[in-house]
Amino acid sequence: MMDNLMNNNSIYLEGRVVSGLEFSHEMYGEGFYNFYIEVPRLSDAKDCLNITVSERLLDEQKIEIGNDIVVEGQLRSYNKYQDGANRLILTVFARDIYPCLEKSKNPNQIYLNGFICKSPVYRKTPFGREISDMLLAVNRPYNKSDYIPTIAWGRNARYCKGLEVGDNLRIWGRLQSREYQKRVSEDDVVKKIAYEVSISKMERVAEDNTTEAIFDDTAGDIKEDIV
Repeated sequence: MMDNLMNNNSIYLEGRVVSGLEFSHEMYGEGFYNFYIEVPRLSDAKDCLNITVSERLLDEQKIEIGNDIVVEGQLRSYNKYQDGANRLILTVFARDIYPCLEKSKNPNQIYLNGFICKSPVYRKTPFGREISDMLLAVNRPYNKSDYIPTIAWGRNARYCKGLEVGDNLRIWGRLQSREYQKRVSEDDVVKKIAYEVSISKMERVAEDNTTEAIFDDTAGDIKEDIV
């Protein structure tokens, strides 16, 4: 059972270290640190992604700005009280880090198997592109879950309109960062960064474990401001 839960959530990243280590927290006497990497897209854009790493892995792999590395692990979420409200924070929990000696065609890959926990929101961007936002609950060991924002495009977005809370989905895609502007007062607009999984392929898992509606839509790699 635990092995199945570990396999519900996997991510593979190739990127360049763009920040130094910053202490995050300690658990059971083990220290954890955060740093950021830039991962290229097929377009000219890059995603700046947060990595959480145990001090045990740092004994084997040095994290230095400018190094090209591979990170394998899971996408985790937690709530943080910030600016007077609880915010959902996403981070990549590293299970292995090693030098990237040869870059692949797909440096950003994620697989999630989870359950819709909020009704999908279908909308169109100012440029007329169809998108659907979904929040996916992905179970992990010890009765914990990670709540992961996802975004579907085109045909996938239209299909999501028919999905319901509790539906089991398997999705493949990439983890992306996105800058947006938020108006906090009449004269004050601040820049913020959102993190979400951009879906390229998805399937719904029925109760008898059969699957349906597999689509492939990579249009999410087009750079566009989404609010």
